[in-house]
Amino acid sequence: MNAHEVEQKLLQGPYHQWLGLKVFNVAEGEITLQVPFRAEFVVNPAGGYIHGGILATLIDLAADWALVAWTQKGVPTLNLHVDYHRPARGDLTVSAKVIKHGKLASSAEAWIHDAEGRLVASGRGLYATPVTQGAA
Repeated sequence: MNAHEVEQKLLQGPYHQWLGLKVFNVAEGEITLQVPFRAEFVVNPAGGYIHGGILATLIDLAADWALVAWTQKGVPTLNLHVDYHRPARGDLTVSAKVIKHGKLASSAEAWIHDAEGRLVASGRGLYATPVTQGAA
């Protein structure tokens, strides 16, 4: 699947539309998303930083879709781990890469960078591997 095809599938979800996601790049087992800042992402108006739940969503979403772009099938999340490195502000770029594609479960890692290229969050997800045709 190319970036345009992945973006069309991804944006079928209303939540994904609300996030304003743009698929920047797709390769086998990899994806890069761009996320424009929204005032609704802010948790603390005085600090102006983005809520950690939005960052966790983006880690899960990118890691998940790195697998979806590869397998072309849905991959339910089994487990998710997120590390927060610094307050996130402004537009974000999220990159993810499949680490292991297994028979029952697959894992992928994701990194979120701010507009200045600083790492603001990273994480790893474990996803149910889709059953392939003919598998018993």
